[in-house]
Amino acid sequence: MSSNQGSSPIPQSSGGGGGTSDGLFRKPRDPSMAPRHYRTPRSLPDVCPKEPTGEGRGLCDGPSVVADQHRWTVYNSKVNLPAALNDPRLAKRESDFFTKTWGLDFTETDVMPSFYLPNITREHFSSYLQETAQREKIHERCRNICPNKDDLTVPTINNHDKARAELEQVPKIFMKPEFVLNDPATFNAVLPWSHFSVAGGKNSRDVASSRLLQEKLSHYLDVVEVSIARQISLRSDAFFHAMSSQHELQDRLRETADAVAKLRARTAAIDRVMCRGPLRALRDALTRNNCVKLHNKLKLMAAVHQTQPTVQLLLSTSEFVGALELIATTKEVLQQELQGIHSFRHLGSQLCEMERLIDKMMVADFSTYAQSDLNRPFEEDSQVVEKDRLQSLVFGLLRQRKLDFLDIYSEEMIRAAKNVVRQCVVKSVSQISEIDADTVKFHEQMRLMTFHQWFDLLLDIFEHFILFLKRIKATLSVIRNVVLEVLDSSQRSRLADVSSATNHSDNRTNEDEEEEESGGSALHSGEAELAYLTHEGLFISDALNEAEQRSNAAAHAQTRAQTRTEACGSDSASATTESSSSREHNSNTTSSLPIGGAAALSEDVMPSDLELGRVANNVQELLYTASDVSHDRCVKVLMTRAKDGSLERLSSSEFVCLSQAVESFVKDTEELCVRRSMSLRGALQSQANRFVQRFHEERKTKLSLLLDNERWKQAEVPAEFQDLVDSIADGRITLPERKPTGSEDRKPSEFLCVDGQKYAVVGTVLLLIRMILEYCQCVNDIPSITTDILTRLADLLKHFNSRSCQLVLGAGALQVVGLKTITTRNLALASRCLQLVVHYIPVIRAHFETRLQPKQYSILRHFGHITKDYNDHISEISAKLVAIMDSMFEKALSKYEVKAPMPSACLRNVCKQMAKMHEAICELLPEEQTQMLFLRINASFKLHLKRQLARLGVVNDGGPQNGLVMVDVAFYSENVQALRSLEHLDLNMPEIWEQKR
Repeated sequence: MSSNQGSSPIPQSSGGGGGTSDGLFRKPRDPSMAPRHYRTPRSLPDVCPKEPTGEGRGLCDGPSVVADQHRWTVYNSKVNLPAALNDPRLAKRESDFFTKTWGLDFTETDVMPSFYLPNITREHFSSYLQETAQREKIHERCRNICPNKDDLTVPTINNHDKARAELEQVPKIFMKPEFVLNDPATFNAVLPWSHFSVAGGKNSRDVASSRLLQEKLSHYLDVVEVSIARQISLRSDAFFHAMSSQHELQDRLRETADAVAKLRARTAAIDRVMCRGPLRALRDALTRNNCVKLHNKLKLMAAVHQTQPTVQLLLSTSEFVGALELIATTKEVLQQELQGIHSFRHLGSQLCEMERLIDKMMVADFSTYAQSDLNRPFEEDSQVVEKDRLQSLVFGLLRQRKLDFLDIYSEEMIRAAKNVVRQCVVKSVSQISEIDADTVKFHEQMRLMTFHQWFDLLLDIFEHFILFLKRIKATLSVIRNVVLEVLDSSQRSRLADVSSATNHSDNRTNEDEEEEESGGSALHSGEAELAYLTHEGLFISDALNEAEQRSNAAAHAQTRAQTRTEACGSDSASATTESSSSREHNSNTTSSLPIGGAAALSEDVMPSDLELGRVANNVQELLYTASDVSHDRCVKVLMTRAKDGSLERLSSSEFVCLSQAVESFVKDTEELCVRRSMSLRGALQSQANRFVQRFHEERKTKLSLLLDNERWKQAEVPAEFQDLVDSIADGRITLPERKPTGSEDRKPSEFLCVDGQKYAVVGTVLLLIRMILEYCQCVNDIPSITTDILTRLADLLKHFNSRSCQLVLGAGALQVVGLKTITTRNLALASRCLQLVVHYIPVIRAHFETRLQPKQYSILRHFGHITKDYNDHISEISAKLVAIMDSMFEKALSKYEVKAPMPSACLRNVCKQMAKMHEAICELLPEEQTQMLFLRINASFKLHLKRQLARLGVVNDGGPQNGLVMVDVAFYSENVQALRSLEHLDLNMPEIWEQKR
């Protein structure tokens, strides 16, 4: 038997199941264990693409025909390689099959090196060669120790061929991995029982066959053993080298075991001599620390156990803030220090229930305080009573975020305001014997009072409400100071947290640097402690948990400080405004509790800065509400009195007193509350409008009666009216005070002297001037009705103008008064009265202008319209006087004849009528107006005389008739210029003649 080159060190027979042509041993695969995922063979694609056949492509790695049919890929380039190599069209087989596609003219050309590919040299593999050089040396040394089978000499190769030939004589069934004699098929194949007799007897043939079979099997065994021995001899050097290495390894292991035994003995000695004592000391120290912690825990549990009795004691003295602080601190301790203790499992819920009870108690106590403070007698001072109690309550309510406590105060304030009015009414009614308080209703009692009694009651109510508002302002000031103090403390605490966080980060940086410098010593000490803990097996979890908690607490504190720095509206620390007794008791009670509990407690309990600012604004708004409520209750009193129209029937002086009282109260409340409440002003304005309406109607009716009874004769002017006019001239547009009767006996004058001019007036105009001053006086006393009074005064002046025109120019006085005729004196007197009113209109306008706002100046246009109407009326009266003389001239001159004797009777009659006219008006009208009037009368006379002369045919030719006319004209001129104040009147008589053309 021979062995082939490259065969396995274990030779096998050629009849073996797994043999190959090169003699290598191949372990055949079990059909049952063979993998089943063989890929189905695919035929080469055709050169020409075909339509898709619909075959399954689950095992194909190519693209999808459906999804990628419109996209060209490398799989679209299809070539049938055998068809390309066996092209029948070629005369001879070409070395290059590309000519099939590109033609016979295709020839190989030199391909230029690509510019995009790098030039690879040996330097590119230098790093790899350096990395593998050491391993290559080891590999070469191993090859020298165990030479390769390929390096054998030629005789050895021949021996291998001979051994292989012998080995191939052995049946292959013996070489199969699954060769087991237990298998019947294998057993029958190795021992062919069919060659033996089946009769059960042993004949010579069967014995020979069995002997032959035994020899054959022995031969097979010899062949295999010889082959194995040959292979062992070929690898003897490797076996011997391995055995020697094994012995060397055993020697080294023995030395190592001895060294380990010595080391363990030394370690045990060190442990006994140097470690057990210090470790026992560390264990005792740790045990002591645990005992101290346990003792502190027990003391803390004892302090927590006393929480409920202490809270009840604090509540008995109304120390709500101290109780809340104690409860919050205890809850914090339960959550952090005593978490999981079975005996305290219900204490948390009990504390929460007590906290809710304290909330209700604080709200009830605050309501009780508000009632007692707002309803206490006004004889006491306006200072805040029990200020410490109020501050404690407000701080406790803020701490519990009960920010609606101001609503409670507002409700109590409204009820107290109602009681203020009721108490004042009851007090006032008790002093009036005419009113029976038991039988008369509350509202009727105020209506049964006289004005002076009711006015005294109103003043008393105003006084009580001023005291009421002062008391409320003082209380709200205390509440606002507490809120602002808490807000200021919150901001200062935030700044302190920011600075502490900054310092903490700096300290952490310095500590890290120091730890890096002293890292070696700390590492050794940490390792020693950890070694002890590991050795003892006790307290290691507690120690690690404590270290982790300390690191987490430091990180949490830093993060929380940074969060408070960044967040503007974050919660902040609370201010300590509770009373001194509460602080002492709280400090004594919580002395056993952790220090960090109280510091961390106030961070999340107090309202945020935004909420505190809103509460401070609500406090100010509550003061405004108090002012509005006071005004509303006063409006109720005012409306109750005005329900039956009592206020409308007040006299001017009474209403002025009422208006002044209300205005004074409003100003006082505005100064006190810095709030302009409009309800009381609005109610007074409503009553003022009714008063102005009645005031105007009374005076308008009175003026109408005076005009209807006026006979339009000149009246004497009493001294008081002259004084009234003089006061107006001095700038005092007010009604003078009434002087006692008989204090001064002054005779009345015929004329009213105004600014050096004499006015002949009727009695109605004097009373009209007084009425005008009454209107102006109302404006002075009640500025809020200025516009309404101005409108009413304009209506009064218009009424006087229109009614006087109806009575004089319209001759209404003939039927109303019974005058026989309207004389020129009546007309002149009416004109002079109108002129007096026109004289005072600018003065009245200036007075009202000072009381109006600039945006209200447009209403002053009424005075301009009134002045125009009065001037038109005066002009109509002057025209009426001229018209009277014009009709007389027309009647008299129509009968004029130029004949002797001269002067003629007609001219004598004309001069007589003009003398009567002058006599009637010269004392009533000033000289300027008299001269202007007679100039107009003279013009009318010349016009009528000119017409009559033209009708008679008399011309200015110097003839006899002309001389007679000139005599009459001279007589007329002499008589007219003889009248008083007409001496220098230019009559211009030549105008009676026709001008020659």
